[in-house]
Amino acid sequence: MNTELAPRAAETRRAPSGVRLRWNRFWTEMRRDAFCYLFLAPFLVCFVAFIVVPVVMAATLGFTSYDGFGKLRFIGFDNYIALFTQDIVFLTKALPNTFLFALIVGPGGYLLSFLFAWLIHQLPLRIRDYYTLAFYAPSMAGGVALSVVWIAAFSGDRVGYFNHFLLQMGWIDSPVVWLQDPKYLLKIMILVSLWISFSVGFLAMLAGLQTVNRELYEAGRIDGISNRLQEVFYITIPSMKPQMLFSAVMTIVGTLKAGSISTQLTGLPITPQYAGHLVINHIDDYAFIRFELGYASAVSVMLLLVSYFAMRFAYRLFGSKEEL
Repeated sequence: MNTELAPRAAETRRAPSGVRLRWNRFWTEMRRDAFCYLFLAPFLVCFVAFIVVPVVMAATLGFTSYDGFGKLRFIGFDNYIALFTQDIVFLTKALPNTFLFALIVGPGGYLLSFLFAWLIHQLPLRIRDYYTLAFYAPSMAGGVALSVVWIAAFSGDRVGYFNHFLLQMGWIDSPVVWLQDPKYLLKIMILVSLWISFSVGFLAMLAGLQTVNRELYEAGRIDGISNRLQEVFYITIPSMKPQMLFSAVMTIVGTLKAGSISTQLTGLPITPQYAGHLVINHIDDYAFIRFELGYASAVSVMLLLVSYFAMRFAYRLFGSKEEL
């Protein structure tokens, strides 16, 4: 019995494992397609240099105590433990503010982008470009629009547009310092973010609407679709899933990395009573004000993980089966 099993055991030891077979197949394909990889080399070099290396460095610094000048000191998971047990500002201000901000601005901006892209698509072609430019312009203006339009609108004196209007209507007796009042700051940040949310994702949706086959709408009417809402739900959205996915990813990235809005509106690196303090502001606080780069890297790694799971959710909604 043992003499019969011995040759089989020897053959099993000699047989390459599944992982080894996949690696051999991978290197064989690379040698076969070496000329194609030569054209991909510029992108791959930039991707590794500006994406992979910084992410690895941030993940590594998250386990250290480093101020940017002295020596690295390995402290293990102390930064992550302190983040969820001792950092009161992160737990009570940055994290709740970020989730509230992302919950409203993310889905809200996404739905508004699709709604206005769909409405613009219904317009005649000769005027469609003007409306597209009008909605896309705020995202291009960025900081200029924040400093010129919104700061003037919510100025805390009597000449501020909003205060002047409310005083003229008799709804308030004295000017409200909107951008310094913790009760209003986050709401204003959400309003401004929704205003500038019509960016590349909005253009992608508008382009996707133009690729939908018009014959599908005629076939849908024959099958019993009776109104425009059913057309959007059963035909339009399924036909432009790649554009919807791209817009969702861009919305997630733009929402979670938003942090400069509070700084530009208030002119302060830290908002009053941390009212507009988001996770990005928390990272900037520890990295560029306190110079605790190890702790800031730990916070950035947590934000990266949240972004990853949010994008997986977007892929689950709009991705094809091969992408899941």
